[in-house]
Amino acid sequence: MSISSDEVNFLVYRYLQESGFSHSAFTFGVESHISQSNINGTLVPPAALISIIQKGLQYVEAEISINEDGTSIDRALDSLSLIDAVVPDNIALQKAELQRQAQANVQSGIKVESNSANGEESNINLIQANHTESMECDTGLEIPASKATVLRGHESEVFICAWNPCTDLLASGSGDSTARIWNLAENTSSPNQLVLRHCIREGGQDVPSNKDVTSLDWNCDGSLLATGSYDGFARIWSTDGRLVSTLGQHKGPIFALKWNKKGNYILSAGVDKTTIIWDAQSGECKQQFPFHQAPALDVDWQNNTTFASCSTDRCIHVCKLSCDRPIKTFQGHTNEVNAIKWDPSGNLLASCSDDMTLKIWSMKQESSVHDLQAHSKEIYTIKWSPNNPNTSLMLASASFDSTVRLWDVDRGICIHTLTQHQEPVYSVAFSPDGKYLASGSFDKCVHIWSTQTGSLVHSYRGTGGIFEVCWNSRGDKVGASASDGSVCVLDLRK
Repeated sequence: MSISSDEVNFLVYRYLQESGFSHSAFTFGVESHISQSNINGTLVPPAALISIIQKGLQYVEAEISINEDGTSIDRALDSLSLIDAVVPDNIALQKAELQRQAQANVQSGIKVESNSANGEESNINLIQANHTESMECDTGLEIPASKATVLRGHESEVFICAWNPCTDLLASGSGDSTARIWNLAENTSSPNQLVLRHCIREGGQDVPSNKDVTSLDWNCDGSLLATGSYDGFARIWSTDGRLVSTLGQHKGPIFALKWNKKGNYILSAGVDKTTIIWDAQSGECKQQFPFHQAPALDVDWQNNTTFASCSTDRCIHVCKLSCDRPIKTFQGHTNEVNAIKWDPSGNLLASCSDDMTLKIWSMKQESSVHDLQAHSKEIYTIKWSPNNPNTSLMLASASFDSTVRLWDVDRGICIHTLTQHQEPVYSVAFSPDGKYLASGSFDKCVHIWSTQTGSLVHSYRGTGGIFEVCWNSRGDKVGASASDGSVCVLDLRK
């Protein structure tokens, strides 16, 4: 078995992407010419680089535990470090120590089983015994295949998906440089797809951009879909798949994009350190905000003309149309800020970071209202519960520590820790009534939780790592997009 430098580059690129290092992945992808390689990304499983390194370490462990004559040394090896595995002297020392202890055991009358025929098998079993099996969810909670519609068509990872707010149209965006609109209306037996090809102008003709579609958002009445791409352009599409407008001003990839509630402006954030408000009608740039010192990762509207943005520069700026400086700057995170969200009333702003904290901010004060520390790894995203007079306001956080946490923001405490996932959690979404929370992880599972009790209500295992989960407007379907190019729709009706 051999591996080419192109394959190594692709594995590193995918590792950076999966770890949330979006701008690093982009830079590495450009410099290593990833787009020109002929590697099919859909065939590469999630966390492939880590898996290969782990298997290499396991092989070295097994190799150390076998004598030259094929017999096994009957001692469980402590987990081998990466440094040990690549330094020959360390390997020799480990093997000598194992042999010395095995000899000492024999001399003290302890029987050492040595069977050359099954020596390799016993070592493999030993290795497997040191790795816990994936947790199986309660079969009574599993969503049956008959209630899951798997949509195939994308040729690469599907990073994002979003339901139309008025009809059962599901939009998805992928690394294959397309977005797609899937019709899942009641009278559709097999959902048809509209393919929205993201092209750039070269030599007087349109050619595929070969860049990831990174973000998408429907306007409030569901008549238009906006998409953002690594090619640096935002685009507006009609529900019949027609390209309405192309918005070009960013110098580099767009990482996030949002419509305002009124539907007259679109807001975007880019690797070029700027955020832009676009006039949706004319497609023109209304104002560009060059206040961040590093790539802008996320944006969210507070109202129709005021928004917040966050960046790898650790800062959060609140900006307003026609103002030439931020009207507020929040500082306190010690690492890049991955996501920001205003609560439904627009009074509180939540942020989450690679510093493993999430913070709540108010325009009335400089320092954070709450500094919530409980996650043990980076927090990838956050979501507020919808307005509901019968329940208190909650915030959900998804982390690379494989957990989801539900927070009571008024009291600043974690009320539920949801622990069934086995891999990083990339997405969470509240149902429209706030009673349920969907979560999607790279363990290929979509879990549905009760927000009141924190108990697992439904579970579905897909065919690829889950990047995004979203609810339709009625709250009876959950969409999920995956790393293997699939999009899945779960029907939760009884």
